[in-house]
Amino acid sequence: MAGHESTRVILTALAANVGIAVAKFVAAAITGSSAMLTEGVHSLVDSTNQVLLLYGQKRSKRPPDAVHALGYGRELYFWSFVVAILVFSLGAGVSLYEGILHLLHPEPTEDLLIAFIVLGVAIGLEGWSTIAALREFNDERGRKSVFRAIRDTKDAPNLIVLLENSGAIAGLLIAALGIGLSAVTGSPMYDGIASVLIGLVLAGTAVMLIVEAKGLLIGEAADPALVKELRRCIESRAEIVAVRELLTVHQAPDMVVAIIGVDFEDTISARAVEETVASIERDIAGAFPVVTRVYIRPMGQESAA
Repeated sequence: MAGHESTRVILTALAANVGIAVAKFVAAAITGSSAMLTEGVHSLVDSTNQVLLLYGQKRSKRPPDAVHALGYGRELYFWSFVVAILVFSLGAGVSLYEGILHLLHPEPTEDLLIAFIVLGVAIGLEGWSTIAALREFNDERGRKSVFRAIRDTKDAPNLIVLLENSGAIAGLLIAALGIGLSAVTGSPMYDGIASVLIGLVLAGTAVMLIVEAKGLLIGEAADPALVKELRRCIESRAEIVAVRELLTVHQAPDMVVAIIGVDFEDTISARAVEETVASIERDIAGAFPVVTRVYIRPMGQESAA
């Protein structure tokens, strides 16, 4: 379900950004606005990013093989990292360049009505896309704070869409303010300043995405609440003395690998150990579908030490 919802969120964002990018570039050509051109580049980068995320999702669903025994789930995190780099290098870089160029060689903005109409439509479309991403994000975060949920989330594509859209809405408001101030004061400098500010917003967003994508790419443990429930499920069995080790890692948002070291009762037979292991694996598969691989090994107290 999580993968299906993420795909829907990405497709919504892609549809919105393609339409927005075309409108912004047309408006930039008509008005000569630096901020509008910057916003057009921003939307074009966002559209490219969503295509990469869809590609990453498709690649991550490939089954395990001899080369990648645990599957290709982390490829989604690789493409998420690529997207974060693109936001920083292209989105922020082009915005800062265009803004500084406009400050050095200011040009007046024309046809302000067209510019504001395009900005208004863009804000509406970005809002539509943001609501879809925010709805899934809130479903996942539960009672956590927004900051804590951002740090804990394993759904990199949805986080990217949410942060990109939030940055896009901030950029649109800055562009509107810059164009408006240029019109009121008669100084085109405000348009260039708006482009620089948009670039800084994108740079900040990109840094957050890079940090999160890097953590997921090198491997993050499952949510502590899930780990606690896994431990409880195993330790409730009469054949188990204790869980000596419980390691988890996310291969993808909906793929967790669990490695469990278990101390069995010394009095049970080897056959009973095999049956208990098989029973634990079935129970975990039924109660925790996100845990797609489980490895259980006997581990006495001496081994744990």
